Amino acid sequence: MTERTLRGVIAAISTPIDAKGEPDLGRVTKLARHLLDNGCDGLNVLGTTGEATSFSVAQRKAVMSAYKEAGLPMQRLMVGTGAAAIADAVELTRHAAALGFAGALVLPPFYYKGVPDDGLVAYIGEIVQATSAGPVPLYLYHFPAQSGLPWSVKLIRRLRELHGTRIAGMKDSSGDMPYAREAATIEDFDVFPSTEACLIEARTGIFAGCISATTNLNADLAQRAWSQGDAAAQDQAVTIRKLFDGKALVSGVKALLAHIHGDPAIARVKPPLVDFSAADRAAVIAGYEDVRAKRAA
Repeated sequence: MTERTLRGVIAAISTPIDAKGEPDLGRVTKLARHLLDNGCDGLNVLGTTGEATSFSVAQRKAVMSAYKEAGLPMQRLMVGTGAAAIADAVELTRHAAALGFAGALVLPPFYYKGVPDDGLVAYIGEIVQATSAGPVPLYLYHFPAQSGLPWSVKLIRRLRELHGTRIAGMKDSSGDMPYAREAATIEDFDVFPSTEACLIEARTGIFAGCISATTNLNADLAQRAWSQGDAAAQDQAVTIRKLFDGKALVSGVKALLAHIHGDPAIARVKPPLVDFSAADRAAVIAGYEDVRAKRAA
């Protein structure tokens, strides 16, 4: 079993897209280096923020390979490999293992709703068996508002009984902190809530850190909260996160990244997502710059 090396502040990294709608591999790896050098302990590649389900298997594999070919520290990277089709999930998970990713983040098979736990057990079981030659740690992706299928704590315990610590942890994007805390009671099971607001609590050992879309934008502040217990920095990181309340998060993160890096191309999104509105962009930039100005004062 691969040693677990994922801890702390992890950005659910955006995937820049070129003018033809393909993943922009140069910008992908440039952004990754920037984040790893400026506060991120790790990266979650090709998650929801990374628009993974809008890309083909071949495109996703190309993005994954780009990280390895760029010499990025694979022990600090997890990658989304979940898919509606088991064969696709297996292919992506095998590729993740071959490249040396530290973990594979697995969505439930999200098209069919209301499937029983037995179906989800069978889905994970096939992935585990088919990837046993390269047993990359598997992290469950709990995002029922998006996938329509929860990983209940009862189900997680069942999966652990069947597959042991191959089921290494989870990213919890439900926003339900009591659920996250209950999941964290499972022995040797790493839980990453999706908000920077958990980081000081995480220092107690209950959580392994956070995996957040907005740490594309506030990783330095989040790192101060995680490593130093800086409550003011956590509050400022959360203030940046809250700029997106009621707004389109994925396109919004890209729009603000484009502003921060002075590169309008980063703002491109893949259909069915659409560009962040001009009004929302102006409001988010103003709010972000206000936080940064107060931090510098």
